[in-house]
Amino acid sequence: MIERTSRGGWVDSHCHLPTETAEATDVVVADAAAAGVTTLVTVGCDRATSLAGLAVAARQPGVHATVGLHPHEARHGVDTVADLFARDATAASPVAVGECGLDYHYDHSPRDVQRSAFADQIGIANRLGLPLVIHTRSAWDDTFAILDAEGVPERTVFHCFTGGPAEVERCLARDAFVSFSGIVTFKGAPEVAAAAAIVPLAHLLVETDSPYLAPVPNRGRPNRPAWVTDVGARLAEIHGVAPGAIRDATSDAAHRAFPALAGGHSPFGM
Repeated sequence: MIERTSRGGWVDSHCHLPTETAEATDVVVADAAAAGVTTLVTVGCDRATSLAGLAVAARQPGVHATVGLHPHEARHGVDTVADLFARDATAASPVAVGECGLDYHYDHSPRDVQRSAFADQIGIANRLGLPLVIHTRSAWDDTFAILDAEGVPERTVFHCFTGGPAEVERCLARDAFVSFSGIVTFKGAPEVAAAAAIVPLAHLLVETDSPYLAPVPNRGRPNRPAWVTDVGARLAEIHGVAPGAIRDATSDAAHRAFPALAGGHSPFGM
């Protein structure tokens, strides 16, 4: 079990923990702890995954969960997850809204439905004072347009950043945090590395998005939160600092992006 600690280890700011059995989850969490990853944010994509994440967070002190409707699932409607933000005092409270946003690459939900679900979830984040976790793919212009129209939440995270310098500058102009996954380690993604070089350490987050996007040298294998250290090592090379500096900076940024990681104010369970 990961113990809740202050900023002493790595934070995987975005992962999808296995939830088939408690034993499977605990193996992955223990593996992360052994690698020095002391805090995990497991992310909801629909009602089932949001509920599963909250259940893990309720029994694993170093695990925190979000509630959200992924753009792939937008066709199901935000009403399918909205009640999960009203948690009672005995349950884990969501630390953020998302992941939500737009994905015009796959279009698993109609684009107008994606846009509506995204706007609704921005509204929830603003109303409840929660951070917003954004998934955007092949939809940068609409993503920024909807964010600006609805009001950028005080704490906004662009997860698994896949753009280049131009897109990251637009994120930073909105005072957002930018999170990098194993993609930044891929030789075929130089634009992502170039973007990472621009992001100030105060706005930099590190993630696995596990079980997807395993970083080099584990590319092609199911990803795991323990390997966030490999993503951090690549970011250290890009910024010309020691891996420990990236660990400390991204941990600090994660605690500012998600105040509830450190037991900060939450509007729930009160």
